[in-house]
Amino acid sequence: MSVLDPLSHVLAAVVAGAHDGLTALGAGESSGITWCLSIAAVVVIVRSALLPLTIHTVRNAHAAARARPHLRALAQEYKGRTDPDAVRAQMAARREISAEHGMSRLGCLPLLVQIPIWIALYHLLRNAANGKAVGLLDAGQVDALGRARFAGVGLTDHGYFGDGGAHVLVVLGLAAATAALGFVTQRYLVMPNTSVADMPEAMASAQRLVPFLSAGGILVAGHVVPVALVFYWLCGAIWTFTQSAMVWRWFPTPGTPAAERHGPSYAGLPAREPRARATDELA
Repeated sequence: MSVLDPLSHVLAAVVAGAHDGLTALGAGESSGITWCLSIAAVVVIVRSALLPLTIHTVRNAHAAARARPHLRALAQEYKGRTDPDAVRAQMAARREISAEHGMSRLGCLPLLVQIPIWIALYHLLRNAANGKAVGLLDAGQVDALGRARFAGVGLTDHGYFGDGGAHVLVVLGLAAATAALGFVTQRYLVMPNTSVADMPEAMASAQRLVPFLSAGGILVAGHVVPVALVFYWLCGAIWTFTQSAMVWRWFPTPGTPAAERHGPSYAGLPAREPRARATDELA
């Protein structure tokens, strides 16, 4: 039994529930469209549930941008001072500045939360592809999923090379579309909305490679996972692109190229109320 089994059962309930709802409306039980919509429902429900964490991430990026000048001045103030008292004072001042501007250490939480979901969904679809029922995804639905086809390709099939050239075109097309959309999102929406001020050149260079590595990883993974999971990735990429475009346009991080492009009129998410400094609290 895997530690991700409970999560796989939750995802199975979502897929099974969406499938039952669609078939109740007259959709074909083993139709590829029915199963694709059921998989898309997982994206909508999961990503909707993660929206509060996403908003938290955007707010944290704004808070970090507001705090950066103060942190830079603090580092300059304590430059060259390595005695224990100075180190403790600097760390205390950093915590105070972070608290004042509402910074959090959980900025990347939405991405970290999605990783076990991807793994659990992979195990769910792999088991279904092998004819194994999982939770509320019963044997009848697993059999129907095994017969479901998308543009002539079985949703439980693996790899680019299958039954003829059409198989290659469909599976590679899904993976390529996912990779391309992810590349555009990272390169033209996320990176321009990410502050690189005070970032070491090595880290900035690594960040510029992320779109290429992400796209390449999708193309490689597309050959070894079920087609249904590649379709899930494509739906997720569409959601991420739309969400990132909204943040890039209306809620850009201060001090980034995105903020400069859209000018000072952007609305931004409401910031947390500044926390009083310790000296003020003691006054």
